[in-house]
Amino acid sequence: MKKLFFALAALCCMCAFVACNDYETYGEKKEKERDAIRNFIADSNIVVITESQFHEQGDMTDVSKNEFVYLNNTGVYMQIVHKGCGSPIPDGKATMLIMRFYEQCIMDNTIINNDKSPYDPDYINVSRSGNTFTASYTQNSLMYQTYSSASVSTGIMAPFPYINVGRARSADDHIATVRLIVPHTQGHAIASSYVYPYYYEITFQKTSDL
Repeated sequence: MKKLFFALAALCCMCAFVACNDYETYGEKKEKERDAIRNFIADSNIVVITESQFHEQGDMTDVSKNEFVYLNNTGVYMQIVHKGCGSPIPDGKATMLIMRFYEQCIMDNTIINNDKSPYDPDYINVSRSGNTFTASYTQNSLMYQTYSSASVSTGIMAPFPYINVGRARSADDHIATVRLIVPHTQGHAIASSYVYPYYYEITFQKTSDL
C-alpha cells in the first residue's frame, strides 16, 4: 500500500509539474501578442508613422506607402484609406451607421466578415459627447451574433474622431474606409480573454442623410 501511495503521489507531482510548465502567464501572452503584431507589420510591409506626422498630414495616412499611424493612448495601428464623404459624427446626437468589415485574428488566422454581401451589413448606433464615443451593435449584426455582445470595442471606434460619415452620391464619393490592427486591450471579449490581436478592414456610412 505504501508503494502504491508513493507512486500515486509521484504521479500527481509530475502532473502538477507538467501543468505548471504548460501554464502561460499574462506577461508571456502579451509578449507573444507583441511578437505577432511585429511579424504581421513586417510581413505586410506596413510603414508605421507617429501621431505627430499623422497630424502634419491632415490626419491622413499615405496609402501608397502603406502607412499606419500608431495611436499611443490605445496601441491601435490605423490606416485611413478614405476619410469619407459627408461630415464628422455629430456631437450630442445618436447616429446609426452601416458597418461592413473583414476581421482576421492575427494569432490563428480565424476570419469573419460581412464585406462580401451587400444585404447583410452590421448596424451600429453611435453617440458622441465631445471627444468621447460610445457605440452598440444591433442584435441582427454579425458582430453581435458572433461575440454575444452589443458593445463595439474601443479599437473599432478608434477612427471615429478622424472620419466623415455620409452616403456616396457619385462615382467620386468614397465612404469612410479604414484598416486597423487592434491589440487585445482594445478588442472584444474573445480578444481580451485570449490576449489575441486582430486585423480589420472596415467601411462606415450613414444609414441616411436625414
